[in-house]
Amino acid sequence: MDQHALQVWSSAHLAQVEQALERWVGGDAPAGLGQAMRYAVLDGGKRLRPLLVMAAREAIAAGDGDAQPAPGRQEPALRTGFDEAALRAACAVELIHAYSLVHDDMPCMDNDVLRRGKPTVHVQFGQAQALLAGDALQALAFELLTPEDAGVPAAVQARLCRLLAHAAGSSGMAGGQAIDLASVGVALDEARLREMHRLKTGALLQSSVMMGAACGEASVAAWAGLSAYGAALGLAFQVVDDILDVTQDSATLGKTAGKDAAQDKPTYVSLLGLDRAQAQARDLLDQAHAALGQTALPDTRALAALADMVVSRSH
Repeated sequence: MDQHALQVWSSAHLAQVEQALERWVGGDAPAGLGQAMRYAVLDGGKRLRPLLVMAAREAIAAGDGDAQPAPGRQEPALRTGFDEAALRAACAVELIHAYSLVHDDMPCMDNDVLRRGKPTVHVQFGQAQALLAGDALQALAFELLTPEDAGVPAAVQARLCRLLAHAAGSSGMAGGQAIDLASVGVALDEARLREMHRLKTGALLQSSVMMGAACGEASVAAWAGLSAYGAALGLAFQVVDDILDVTQDSATLGKTAGKDAAQDKPTYVSLLGLDRAQAQARDLLDQAHAALGQTALPDTRALAALADMVVSRSH
């Protein structure tokens, strides 16, 4: 899938996601909370995590075939339920990502004032409202995954909740952030730095892929290959983030450039140097592509193109 094809594919799926987020986020929240929630989520961001959910769901669905199911295959109603589950999972993972950014930007954490090219939520609405907005977005994510009447099988709902909770909690994003805060001014070796990034950033990206895979009937080989792909892509994303923090300006990034060095945080660039960090990103991209080849799925072009985009991006 070339860049133009990826853009066409992404635009169609992003339209679905944006419409769903517009419909589901914050409309009836009281006392200005909904405004802060919507400010944190709508009209900004790459939406990489939702796209990974949708791409993995499509790869699994392609493996099942698009024709009428043979005996023992998915029934049409079940496939429709899986598609609904994927859309909800795509929105849920974006809500978790958005809530994490709201909290990470607060003075008690990274104390940042710029996100997605606009003032951070606590700057715009105050710290108390930002804290509540993040809490509400986290809760809403799991509400979206557990609809009463959307045709999503209960077992799929439970599996999606478990995948997302594990990626967001102490064994994933929150745990990685704790390591990050404890590592300011500390010289980490590469193994410890990799573990921090695997949890803080990589876990939610890998979970996005696996949530898409859970919206279908993945074989053992497909599940293992997609998990390895998600792990490599998740770490590659953070390596590239570290590179961009020292090679791009704030206007390009839409967030404060150079803040890792200013705060004396360990990064791949500070540990390896720019050239070796760039080589590391390319190596992780190769690992992601190799993992897709192990899935035995007939069409992983969207996932491959998204990995290429992660490593070649400029912001």
